[in-house]
Amino acid sequence: MSDRETNKEDVPKGPLWGAISVVIVAIFLVIGAQQTDRGTLFTPEPKPLETRAFVFKDRGDGAVVVEDARANKVVAVLPPGGSGFVRGTLRALARERRQNGVGQEPPFILIRGTDGRLTLQDPETGRRLDLGAFGPTNAGAFAQLFMEGRQTP
Repeated sequence: MSDRETNKEDVPKGPLWGAISVVIVAIFLVIGAQQTDRGTLFTPEPKPLETRAFVFKDRGDGAVVVEDARANKVVAVLPPGGSGFVRGTLRALARERRQNGVGQEPPFILIRGTDGRLTLQDPETGRRLDLGAFGPTNAGAFAQLFMEGRQTP
């Protein structure tokens, strides 16, 4: 008897079919959950306490200019190499806008909820990001933008 024939018999068929079955069932469960939203977690949207509309524009030197869309004034300039979380978040949202044929002119909405959470919303694509999910330091970078150039009543 050769080594090749011995190796064919070493693989037990029952556990192999069991493993394949588990994988198939898992795939169907995931597809079902995606189609019905069962098994997913939803956090209720906080009521907006305050909102600000910002336009983010790339500058030739690599900086990002942050403009208050309602007051039509510059509130911050993010230098190249700095503000990594803000720049990375904006890059991802800008990529999604490009895929949908939207430019950088429409403003993003930064929302501070009654529970203190910050949410960044892109009304053009419908994307909403709960910034607190990225940790307090990263959310703080957007909170600082929220406070920049703010008009006090």
